[in-house]
Amino acid sequence: MSNQLYIQDIQSLFDEVQRSKIFEDQKTMTDAVPLFPISEINEKYENEKNAGNFDLKSFVIANFDFLETQIKTNTEQQLPIEQHIEKLWDQLTRTTLEEKGTLLKLPKPYIVPGGRFNEFFYWDSYFVMLGLQTSGRIEMMENIVENCSYLIQKFGFVPNASRTHFLSRSQPPYFSLMLDLLSESTNDGEIYSKYYEILEKEYRFWMDGEKDLENDSASKRVIKTKQGAILNRYYDSKNTPRPESYSIDIEDAENASVKEFYRNIRAACESGWDFSSRWFADGDAIQTIETLDIAQVDLNCLLWHLEDTLAKTSKLKNLSDKHQYFCQRAENRKKAIDQYFWDEKGKIYRDYHIKNNQKTSSESIATLYPLFLNLSNADQAKALSETLSKKFLFSGGLVTTTKNSGQQWDFPNAWAPYQWLGFLSMKNYGFHDVAEKIKNNWCSNVERVYSNTGKLMEKYNALDTETIAGGGEYPNQDGFGWTNGVYLKLKQN
Repeated sequence: MSNQLYIQDIQSLFDEVQRSKIFEDQKTMTDAVPLFPISEINEKYENEKNAGNFDLKSFVIANFDFLETQIKTNTEQQLPIEQHIEKLWDQLTRTTLEEKGTLLKLPKPYIVPGGRFNEFFYWDSYFVMLGLQTSGRIEMMENIVENCSYLIQKFGFVPNASRTHFLSRSQPPYFSLMLDLLSESTNDGEIYSKYYEILEKEYRFWMDGEKDLENDSASKRVIKTKQGAILNRYYDSKNTPRPESYSIDIEDAENASVKEFYRNIRAACESGWDFSSRWFADGDAIQTIETLDIAQVDLNCLLWHLEDTLAKTSKLKNLSDKHQYFCQRAENRKKAIDQYFWDEKGKIYRDYHIKNNQKTSSESIATLYPLFLNLSNADQAKALSETLSKKFLFSGGLVTTTKNSGQQWDFPNAWAPYQWLGFLSMKNYGFHDVAEKIKNNWCSNVERVYSNTGKLMEKYNALDTETIAGGGEYPNQDGFGWTNGVYLKLKQN
């Protein structure tokens, strides 16, 4: 039998399991592997569910396997942190050469984030690659690129993570940046040409819907502003509760004040920032989430990088028409990034609200992206280095936003990706003191928590370095792929 599971194939059973909360974590059921053909399980469920002695949890456990792989914590003598991470790379390695439940098969081994996350994640993998590069694990870097390439070939994009219920959305498009890392690690300039068609295919996914857009409208992931500029937004093709947070979404939707609440929630998940006041109309409540009304500065910078990579690679391949086309696209986007996201008064890049035709009020660390990719001018960079030091940099690293909403992608949490982006952004423009401070503040926070707990965490509290970071729909996780990667890379620099 095929072991591939699509949640909609067991919708009735799944709905009851998630609403009754028989498992502490809603992700448990999404990761379950059926032990029998789906039709057989559904038939048994329909026949047995109304019996007086029916026990839902016992039924599920009898019909599904729960493949849990926990990170082994070193209980003996604590290893130095770098040695611990080297051991973790092997513990976090998985191979899925055949489908297992909702898990998609992948041609190569891969690194999972850790904790409850036992699948391949898209944007996490870029930051994992930073550490693999430092560890000299070039083959695993190649594996990650190959897996992304396989997914883009098969589905047209890299899903949020390698499970069937993520086939309606992607994550921040880092594939072109992964090629930069791999090319740098192997001194192989041919890598871009090798993956040229894959880069183009991913670009088509993000630009799908552009052709028929009129000014001041949006389709899928593409926006055309009132003035006729093309920008992008995060999106999801489904407007239903997320299987992995099913009952949470249903409860939140009851008091939601927005149309397409579920799609707005899912679009925020495509951004990787699930969740943040950055997406809330009132800055406080998830019920006011309006991700679909926002063009995001990070996404547009990443798509500029994809356009720029396609332009350079077209030139390498002597495709003069395409070279010209992608050069123009990259140039147009660079101007739009400056026009729509830079706030001269606030000395920060903000997201752009497409319905209100103005920048959003949220101050977020996504402001780093134009500096990370060298899209800012010297004056903007200087102003932003001051904003960063004043508003975002604390004793435990860079915070994600200036607002404390209780959400995990808000103040006071410091996440690994933005420590690397902050460090490199400051280095790019010669602000070496700020770069060093970002590096030292966050790395010492990681070291302190490791010394106290023996773990590397998913996120850290930048303000109170004695406290474990909080917020979010689940407890802070240990493992942790991108923390390991960024920590090693920063210590090397």
